Amino acid sequence: MRLDKMLSNMGIGTRKEVKAMLKKKLVTVNDEIVNNGSKHVEPETDVVIVSGEKIVYEKYIYLMLYKPAGILSATRDHHTSTVVDLVDPYFQHFQPFPVGRLDKDTEGLLLLTNDGDLAHRLLSPKKNVEKTYFATIQGRVTEEDIQKFKTGVDIGENKLTKPAELVILRSGAISEIELTITEGKFHQVKRMFEAVGKKVTYLKRLRMGEISLDSVLQKGDYRRLNEEELAYCEQVKMA
Repeated sequence: MRLDKMLSNMGIGTRKEVKAMLKKKLVTVNDEIVNNGSKHVEPETDVVIVSGEKIVYEKYIYLMLYKPAGILSATRDHHTSTVVDLVDPYFQHFQPFPVGRLDKDTEGLLLLTNDGDLAHRLLSPKKNVEKTYFATIQGRVTEEDIQKFKTGVDIGENKLTKPAELVILRSGAISEIELTITEGKFHQVKRMFEAVGKKVTYLKRLRMGEISLDSVLQKGDYRRLNEEELAYCEQVKMA
C-alpha cells in the first residue's frame, strides 16, 4: 500500500496534509525518514511513525455499542442522530455501519464495523446466529405462546417465522420475557407478539451469537470488542 494512502486511511490527515507532513520530514518508515508518499509499505509489518507517534494500521474496526432508544440504526440522517454519531471521529473515519438494525425505540446491543463479510454472516438466516431480546409485553404470555413460537408464527409473510425460543420471566397483565430468534425480519419481535394478540412495550437486545451486551456499558457507551469476541467473529467468518 502507498504510504500516503495508508496514513490517509488511518485518519492522520487528508492526502494534502499528509504530503505536507512528508515534506517536513515528520514521517519515518522503519527508522528512515520518508518524504515521498508513493513509497510502498507493508501496513501490518513496517514500523511507521508520524511526529514521534507509532501508527498501528487497522483495516477493520469492531465496536460494541449500547444503543439508546431514540437513536437511528443508520450511518447518517439529516434530521435524527444515528448510532454512528455516538462514536469518536477516529472510528467514524473507518465508515462503520450497524450490523442489522434496531428500531428507533429499541435499545441494547448493536455491533458497528466496516467488515461487510462479518456483517453478512452474522445476519444471514442460513447461519442461524442467535439474537436474544428482553421485552416487556402488554398481556399475559402463556405456555401456549411458547409452543407457537417454537413452531413459528404467521407475521403476514409467505412463510412462518423460524422456530424461536420464548422464556417467560414473569406472566401477568404486564409480562416479561426473553426471546431468542435466528433471523431478523422487519419489526420481527413486535410482529410475533402481535400475531398472538399481545403488544411489546419495551424491547432490548441482549446478545448476538456469542457476543453479549457488556453490563458495564451505559446507554450510548461503546467499546472495542475484546479478544474473545474477536475470536468468535473470526469463527463466524470461517464457518
